[in-house]
Amino acid sequence: MKVEETYLKGCFVIMPKVFKDDRGYFLETFNEQVFSKETGIKTHFVQDNLSKSSKGVLRGLHFQEGEAAQAKLVQVIKGRVLDVCVDLRKDSLTFGKHFSITLDGLNKVQLYVPRGFAHGFIVLEDNTIFSYKCDNFYDKNSESGIIFNDKTLNIDWNFPEEKIIVSEKDKTLETFENLFR
Repeated sequence: MKVEETYLKGCFVIMPKVFKDDRGYFLETFNEQVFSKETGIKTHFVQDNLSKSSKGVLRGLHFQEGEAAQAKLVQVIKGRVLDVCVDLRKDSLTFGKHFSITLDGLNKVQLYVPRGFAHGFIVLEDNTIFSYKCDNFYDKNSESGIIFNDKTLNIDWNFPEEKIIVSEKDKTLETFENLFR
């Protein structure tokens, strides 16, 4: 496994070792001991989630507040997404900055998104299957989010905005300015 920290402290790109042969492939998607050694982070995941989406679906930018905050280890099982996380830690030097990476089912790259970040992704291929581990349980009363086309964050989703498919709930999310300034 190769691990690289992004310019957002505590946010890591993880490239697992994939063993391929004529039967297919095998990889270890998570090993708590190796993860802790490589990142310096002790974590315990308690919930796994999976979504299947069509091309153009944008999910996010979501986060949970307070004691219900979640760290996530995200990956694409099949298909391809542009994955984005935003640093919401007010005491961070990168507060309000975002990181994006293309994740796909071929390269098996993962992204570790720490607590205190918003997270979202746009699907770039039909029938994409997206998986993520969470270190805290989902709590509806603590959920929040930032509108995907927020002018302050100015995220380039690399997709025509008029073709983006967003849930009714995500269309009404707050702006970064309203939540954090």
